[in-house]
Amino acid sequence: MRELMVRGLTLEADDVLTVELVDPTGAALPEWTPGAHADLVVGDGTVRQYSLCGDPAAGSLTVAVRHDPAGRGGSSWVHRTLRPGDRIPVRGIKNHFALEPAPQVVLVAGGVGITPLLPMAEQLARAGKPWRLAYLGRETKRMPFLDRVRALGTPATVHETATTGRPPMSELLGDLAPGALVYVCGPAALIEDARAALEARGLGSQLRAEYFEAPALAAAEDPGTFLVRLERSGMELVVPADRSALEVVTGAGIDVLSDCEEGICGSCETKVLAGEVDHRDYVLTKQEKAENSCMMICVSRARGPRLTLDL
Repeated sequence: MRELMVRGLTLEADDVLTVELVDPTGAALPEWTPGAHADLVVGDGTVRQYSLCGDPAAGSLTVAVRHDPAGRGGSSWVHRTLRPGDRIPVRGIKNHFALEPAPQVVLVAGGVGITPLLPMAEQLARAGKPWRLAYLGRETKRMPFLDRVRALGTPATVHETATTGRPPMSELLGDLAPGALVYVCGPAALIEDARAALEARGLGSQLRAEYFEAPALAAAEDPGTFLVRLERSGMELVVPADRSALEVVTGAGIDVLSDCEEGICGSCETKVLAGEVDHRDYVLTKQEKAENSCMMICVSRARGPRLTLDL
């Protein structure tokens, strides 16, 4: 955790504000790569996660915040209260949505889902790699970073769905080179459409997705009760079927940062020292889940009777 200073605020589109953060002492900030996010501690002390959308070489961190009046208050605080010169605690930086080597990369962004994908497109363009980007939004006046997207040229297309409708996912994905990877960020429905389209072509493993909301799921099987041992704290706690490990751990007085509590943000990632995890998040890749070295304690549980966590 470190305290950063707001150097600038820019209204990028209707209800979308970018916040540029720097170290108030002039110290260098951690390096980051496209797809990374940082956790900001907002006015009420809770944590909100935002994708970094600036230039990794700029020496600052930039996030874009869409104002959601019906949300939990974090975006309203940023829009109405935060001002240049203010200081804000920031935790980071993590990247569960990193670019992987591939012969071709296809990017599909829905609304503010452009934030992690735009630095990816810019990096791919600079490197001369094969790529393309489809940027969808209901109205262009609500779509941030249109100038940056259009500056990328013909590999980037903008779709204002209120006037043209949303193109079929098969059209957005188009022909894919063997081994191509598809990165999608936006509403859950957009991601699930991409997943279905790829799975129909036998390419489901080539999807990389970052959710802004958890997809609707059928009722899960009985989650069961398990024991969690907190190695550093020396505590053993029972996690009943109707509570998450996060609820039990924080209820016992252990401080764990969290945001979404839906398994989509990665803020509550916790190191696993022993036991097998029943992963229920949308953050970790299949390989990371198989490694069994960490878990999102807001939704994931134990496959056996107990887990040992580095808390």
